[in-house]
Amino acid sequence: MRDGQSFLLCDWYCVFSESSCAYVLIVTAVYWVSEAVPLGAAALVPAFLYPLFGVLKSSEVASEYFKDTTLLLMGVICLAASIEKWNLHKRIALRMVMIAGAKPGMLVLGFMCCTVFLSMWLSNTSTTAMVMPIAEAVLQQLICTGIADSLEDSLTVDTQDEESGQSEHPSQNIPAPPRKPKIRRDSLYPTNRDHMICKCLSLSITYAATIGGLITITGTSTNLIFAEQFNNRYPEAKVINFGTWFIFSLPIALIMLMLTWIWLHFLFLGCNFRETCSLSKKRKTRREILSEKRIHEEYQKLGPISYPEVVTGIFFVLMTVLWFTREPGFVHGWTLLFEKKGYRTDATVSVLLGFLLFLIPDPLAPMITWKDFQRLMPWEIVILVGGGYALAAGCKVSIQIRPIIRNIMIFETPNSHWPISETLHINPLHTLIPATMCVSFGVMLPVGNPPNAIVFSYGHVQISDMVKAGFGVNLIGVFVVMLAIMTWGEPLFHLSEFPTWALMPNVTGSL
Repeated sequence: MRDGQSFLLCDWYCVFSESSCAYVLIVTAVYWVSEAVPLGAAALVPAFLYPLFGVLKSSEVASEYFKDTTLLLMGVICLAASIEKWNLHKRIALRMVMIAGAKPGMLVLGFMCCTVFLSMWLSNTSTTAMVMPIAEAVLQQLICTGIADSLEDSLTVDTQDEESGQSEHPSQNIPAPPRKPKIRRDSLYPTNRDHMICKCLSLSITYAATIGGLITITGTSTNLIFAEQFNNRYPEAKVINFGTWFIFSLPIALIMLMLTWIWLHFLFLGCNFRETCSLSKKRKTRREILSEKRIHEEYQKLGPISYPEVVTGIFFVLMTVLWFTREPGFVHGWTLLFEKKGYRTDATVSVLLGFLLFLIPDPLAPMITWKDFQRLMPWEIVILVGGGYALAAGCKVSIQIRPIIRNIMIFETPNSHWPISETLHINPLHTLIPATMCVSFGVMLPVGNPPNAIVFSYGHVQISDMVKAGFGVNLIGVFVVMLAIMTWGEPLFHLSEFPTWALMPNVTGSL
């Protein structure tokens, strides 16, 4: 009878714990979805409900809100503050657009390449906020010159003829009868084609920011959450680091970049790639000449490259190299030089270089100040990620209570708390990596992610445009990720084998 009462008490406690955890999860999710309060504030719900319901101690919940990945992000933000303060991002963006030219197709591709590159190191939101004003300036130049360019698609100017002042045959200098442009009186855009270019370029930036965020661990919060959860659960794995993730995800991003560009071009600019992507400099429309002139003027305003830009660029390269060579996986990294292993992470490098930016003068003041850092530091994202960690910790504990207690009382093996991949004896990365990457493909609505909201606020696109274009990007992303898992991901992470580090995960560390 006593044993029966113990079992009933055990079941009641387990049900209460699981119900409390489920309630906290539902409340937090409702606040996140409805946005009745700011996302960061909603992420604090587990901080007071878990201790009140007895799911986790207050100290245990608090430890979930500040992780190693938070330090990693803080170091990256220091570098991002220096990049933005000294206009290095603007110089990179304008230079890439100058290389691409003013042809609509190449202009979109140039902005996408620039955005992907910046989003590798900065947050997707920061990158979109940096690049979109530059794109808007180019778009406004296109709109302003739309009415003047009466023969938008057919009239071209031979740049060589402009230099000579006349054609070889005087009889050919007779001007053709001008055709009246089809100007849209009911729209801010001179022609429908202008509107399509604005839509294509705007959406290309938010999609490129998402693609670029896939490449590095620090590129997006979903990557950070995955790395933290994976390394906590499998501390002996030593397979997920900056180098291995970069090698795996870079081909994914490059393939997605090209396929997304083709999809957006087809959707908004049509199938005539030869007309909109020609690299020939001999024949250009009047609009293209004026647009390129505007871009060159913006670049000239930056002046020659400055000492702070050089220092920032050096730190940018140095941080990347140190991340990549710490523990690349296929060779020994620089951590081999230290006696104790496991003490140095990517966050160590990030915070060290970020701290040095506060010390290096320019020439009298430091490269960045605390105000520069504070202006860019996304504390809401930090708390949001911490709230996700806290929810996961509470769910983990409440799910484990029942099998662990039963194991103590009747010596039952606690296999029931293992994840599906461990139960089926497949490599956990087989399911974790696709899930992590596909979570980033929330690009169909303005509320899907902050970059979408930023682009939508400029007013060039409608929700229907985002839904159509985003659905295609979703399909492209899922296809490329699965292709990567079945090809180069298998030898890189040994996905066909059930690893030894997954046999005995550290599942009781948080109890």
